Amino acid sequence: VITEYAKADEEDILINITIHNRADVDAPVTLLPQIWFRNLWSFGLMQKKPVINSFELKDGYSAVKLEHEELGTYFFYFENTGTILFTENENNNEKLWNTENNSPYVKDLFHTAVISNNFDDYDKQEGTKFSPVYKQTVKANSNVVIKLRLSKTNFEKNPLLESFDKVFDNCIAEADDFYRSIAPEKATTDQVNVQRQAFAGMLWSKQYYNIDIPLWLNGDEGQPPPPEIRKEGRNNEWHTLNNEDIISMPDKWEYPWYAAWDLAFHCIPLARLDARFAKNQLLLFLREWYMHPNGQMPAYEWSFSDVNPPVHATSCIKVYEIDKEQTGKGDIDFLKKAFQKLCLNFTWWVNRKDSRGKNIFEGGFLGLDNIGVFDRSSAIPGGGRLEQADGTSWMAMYCLNMLKMALEITKYDSSYEPMTTKFFEHFALIAESLNGMGKDWTGAWDEEEGFFYDVLALPNGEYKPLKVRSLVGLTTLFANLCITMKDMDVAPEFTFRMNWFNDYLKKNKDYSIIEEMMHDKTLLTLIPKNRLQKLLQAMLDEQEFLSPFGIRALSKKHEHGYSLEIEGQQFGLKYEPAESSSGLFGGNSNWRGPVWMPMNYMLIDALKKYHSYFGDELKVEFPTGSGDHMNLGAVANEISKRLVKLFTKDADGNRAVNGLTPKIYQDENFNELVLFHEYFDGDNGRGVGASHQTGWTGVVAELINDINK
Repeated sequence: VITEYAKADEEDILINITIHNRADVDAPVTLLPQIWFRNLWSFGLMQKKPVINSFELKDGYSAVKLEHEELGTYFFYFENTGTILFTENENNNEKLWNTENNSPYVKDLFHTAVISNNFDDYDKQEGTKFSPVYKQTVKANSNVVIKLRLSKTNFEKNPLLESFDKVFDNCIAEADDFYRSIAPEKATTDQVNVQRQAFAGMLWSKQYYNIDIPLWLNGDEGQPPPPEIRKEGRNNEWHTLNNEDIISMPDKWEYPWYAAWDLAFHCIPLARLDARFAKNQLLLFLREWYMHPNGQMPAYEWSFSDVNPPVHATSCIKVYEIDKEQTGKGDIDFLKKAFQKLCLNFTWWVNRKDSRGKNIFEGGFLGLDNIGVFDRSSAIPGGGRLEQADGTSWMAMYCLNMLKMALEITKYDSSYEPMTTKFFEHFALIAESLNGMGKDWTGAWDEEEGFFYDVLALPNGEYKPLKVRSLVGLTTLFANLCITMKDMDVAPEFTFRMNWFNDYLKKNKDYSIIEEMMHDKTLLTLIPKNRLQKLLQAMLDEQEFLSPFGIRALSKKHEHGYSLEIEGQQFGLKYEPAESSSGLFGGNSNWRGPVWMPMNYMLIDALKKYHSYFGDELKVEFPTGSGDHMNLGAVANEISKRLVKLFTKDADGNRAVNGLTPKIYQDENFNELVLFHEYFDGDNGRGVGASHQTGWTGVVAELINDINK
C-alpha cells in the first residue's frame, strides 16, 4: 500500500493510495481512509464542538463538509463507495476503564464494524470522525487506486479527475528539479537516489508535538484525576515545559516524540533543504518553554532530565556554515541568539556535572546507553563516582564550539570578544585534567595502551581505570579547533590572552594545549600530536574499530569479553556487532559493536578539522598495518565512503543494509528502496534496530556531498 500526497496549494491536499497485489491469486482488501478532528472539546479547550456532515453523492465522487470554529470550513472529497461511517473521536470507556459509554459511537467504531463485518447498525449522519469504506478485490498481479482530496475549495466539478493528475505530475516534476539542484554533480545515480531518500525522510519525519507538563501532572479538566504519585514521578520537576510545535522527530512509526541530541543531527541535512526551518528548530529547544530555568535542555519525554551529549552548539555552527555557503551571507542574528542561550546550558553542565570542580565531568550514560560495563546513569558500584572520558571530551568540544561561535560573532560585534577568552581558558583547564597533567589527578590517558578510558573513583581514594576500548575514548578526538591569522586579527585581546595563558601553562605545569603555529594557523586540541597518532592507530585498525562500513562503537578486541571486579562483584561486556544481549536500557539498544552514523559523522568532522591544520604534515596508516599512508582529510573521506557503502549497491546489486532480507530487496518493486536504520552491524553492515528511523542516520546525505566534492 503506497500513499502519496501532493499540494495544489497550502490548503488543498491531494492523496493517492495505490494498493498492489503482487501475488498470483486475487485478494480482498478493506481500506478505510479516515479524517477526524482532534478532541479538544472533552477537555474544555474549545467552545464549540466541530462537525463533519453534509454528505453528498455526486457523479463519480462524494464529499463531506468539515466545520471548525478556528480552522473554518473544509471539504473532503473521495471516490464513490457503497459504505460510509461517521463516529465521534471519543474514548471507548467500556474497553479502557470498564465504565459505560454514552453512545456506541466511539473512536474505534470503524474497527469494530470492519472486524464484525457489520455496517448496518451504524447509521449516524454526522460526527467528528469519518471514513468511506472501500471493500474491493484486487486482481492478481494488479493494483487499485483510491483518490482523495482535502480542500478549502468547494469544487463544482469532479476534483479527482484531470486536474488531480495534473497537480501530481507537476509536484513530482518540481520535486525532481529540486533534488537534482542540490545533488552533487559527481555523485553516481545510486548515490543521488540514497541522498534523496535520506532528505525525504527528514522532511517526512516532521510532526506536531504537544505536551503541557503542569496540565499532565494535575490532570485534564472534566476528566478523572491522575494518581497523586504522578506529581512526584517522572518529569515532575519540569513545570515550565510546555511544547506545542512542529518538531523534527527521529521517526514517524509510533507516537510523536523528540530527542534533543537526535534533533541536533537532523538539522544538519535539513539545512540543505530548508535552512530557516533548521535554524528555528535549534533555537526552539533553547527557548524558555523548552529549556529548564536552570539551563538544562530537555532530553526526551520519557525522561526530560536525562543527560544527552551537548551537541547543540556543534549543530548551530554546522547549520550556520551550510546556510552561509548557500546564501553567501552568515546569519549572525541566529548565531547570537543561539550563543546567548547556549551559555546558560554550558553553565548548567559546569555546575551540575563537575562534582569536584576539577573539570572532569560525569554526565551519566550520555546517549551511549549500554556502552559501559554497568549503567552509567545509575548508582555506581562500590559507592564511587565515574569520571568519564566522554563527558569531559564533550565539554571540551562544547568549549571550542562556543569559542568558534564567539570568534565568528566578534567579526561583526566586538562586545563578544571577552567570551572568546572565557571559553578558551575553560577548554585549557579541561584539557589539562583529561590528559592527567595536574598534580592531584591520575588522568584518563593510558600511555602504554595509547587510549583514553573512564576512571572509577572509589571512596577510599583509589582510581580504577575501566579499560573498555570504545567510542568513549574516541570522543576525545572531537575537541579540536584550527584558528587562522584572520580570526586572530579581529580578536587581538583574545590572541594576547591565548598566548599568555599557554605560556603560563608551559612555565608552571610543563604543559601546552596549543600546537605551534604552522602555515599561519594555530591548533587548539584536547590531544597532543603524539597521543593523536596513537589513538588513530587504534581507531583505524580493522581488528579494532575500523569496519568495512565505518567505525565500530566498541573495539573488536573485546570479542572474547572484558571484565573486572568491584568489591567482590564481576562486571563485564563483550563485542556484539549487532543486536544486544544486554538488559541495560531495556535491552533494545546496543553500543557494544555496531556502527552508529552520528558518532561516525562527528569523528569524520574531527579528522577534517585536524587536517585543516596539519595538511600533509601528518599522515597515518589507513588501515593500520597496511603500509598505506594518507593525510587525515583523505582518511575522513575513506571512512565516509565506507558509511555511504552501507546503502549503495555492490557489484551483485545488493545493499549491505538489507543483509537480513536480501531477496526482498532484489525484487524489482523494492530494489531502489533504501531504509535508514538506527545502527548497523559492525561486521557486515546489516541494518539493525528500527528500520524506519531515518532520524540521525539521515546525515549520510551530507557525507555523500563530502565524498563528491
